[in-house]
Amino acid sequence: MRNHSILALVIIALLAGTATEAKYSGGTGEPNDPYRIATAQDMQQIGANSSDWNKHFILVNNVNLARVTQFNIIGTSLENPFQGVFDGNDHKVWNFTWTSTGRNYIGLFGYVGGQVKNLAMENVNVNAVNGYYVGGLVGWNEGTITNCYSTGSVTGDYYVGGLVGRNYGTITNCYATDRVSGDFYVGGLVGINIGTITNCYATGSVSGEFFVGGLVGQNYGTITNCYSTGSVTGSDRVGGLVGEHNGTITNCYSTGRVTGGNFVGRLVGSNWGTITNCYSTGSVTGDYYVGGLVGINNGMITDCYSTGSVTGDYYVGGLVGERSNEGTTTASFWDVETSGKSTSAGGIGKSTAEMKTKSTFTSAGWDFVGETANGSNDIWRMCVDGVDYPLLSRQFIDGDFACPDGVDILDLEFFVERWIDAGCDENNNFCNYADINYNGLVNFDDFATLASHWLEGM
Repeated sequence: MRNHSILALVIIALLAGTATEAKYSGGTGEPNDPYRIATAQDMQQIGANSSDWNKHFILVNNVNLARVTQFNIIGTSLENPFQGVFDGNDHKVWNFTWTSTGRNYIGLFGYVGGQVKNLAMENVNVNAVNGYYVGGLVGWNEGTITNCYSTGSVTGDYYVGGLVGRNYGTITNCYATDRVSGDFYVGGLVGINIGTITNCYATGSVSGEFFVGGLVGQNYGTITNCYSTGSVTGSDRVGGLVGEHNGTITNCYSTGRVTGGNFVGRLVGSNWGTITNCYSTGSVTGDYYVGGLVGINNGMITDCYSTGSVTGDYYVGGLVGERSNEGTTTASFWDVETSGKSTSAGGIGKSTAEMKTKSTFTSAGWDFVGETANGSNDIWRMCVDGVDYPLLSRQFIDGDFACPDGVDILDLEFFVERWIDAGCDENNNFCNYADINYNGLVNFDDFATLASHWLEGM
């Protein structure tokens, strides 16, 4: 009997030890066995255990934070960042709510030096009064954010973004639809960018005072293949894509309404960097230094155009409101009819008919699909003269290889001619984009994508 009692005590002790050591919903936090996050309690536990902020996590369920009254933010400062890997595993975190006054580094993650990927944030409600570095997902990012999005509402003071407040790292394949408001450095996706943003977009309305943009409030880094469509309102340095730009913008566009005071542009309010292969549509209204593309240009603009109406009081232009001696505009155009402006501090004014004619642009050296004289990168596309303005070729539906627009038998013929082509990469535009999934080979996976879009865009 005594031996049985001892055995029972040993078993109880072992079970108690196992229960004490267990964390989250399973896993060890190692790369091949990440901690499994399945509940709101698990999420709270991450924030409460800073010693785990260099570990690996994977979300295994959608998590609703509606009943969490004060979330434990993960990664709280430069001295105490999240340095691990959080894989959302294509799951969602719902109803992240935050209210504070005078606190900085606000988001599901406050400060990230590691990696956050494959995570959806829906119905975010952040109200950080007098807060700096505020985002729907991350307050301050020095790591990598990939395949993430945020929807809802984000409010702060300085460095406020729908997804990220301040970005020093890399953001790829992400978007935000949040309503974003703040005072300084306010953007639909990112408040201020010193890093790299690629293949991203923002669609929510944005409002602020200084340095306000539909995608980014102020940019010192690189923005490529991005766009914004939401309305933007501000007082100074206000842009449909970027409020003030000091870096590089390539292959981007903006289409929402922009309203501001000084230095207001449909794409960029104040430009000190380079802008290449971009366009803007929609209306822009301001007081001083107002342009259909750029309010004031102190940098370089190349191969760009604008078409929307432009309204202002002083230094107003169809493409550029005003420029410094250093500002240059090359091979760029604006529609004098739709803008209502016959003058600009840069660019060439054209009629609507001319703006819808491919030769207007190819004769200026623009690289279009279907021609090689201006290069083989196929940046722009226009199928039929007189129908529409040029669009970036990446905007077209997967499988729509050939003109006219829409996925039909001509696209199938184009695809068949490249069947089983290998060595598809950036050097040959992924076999003229027939390699739809960019895996280096034209095969059945690409055909399945084409078939899924059959007769779309007709």
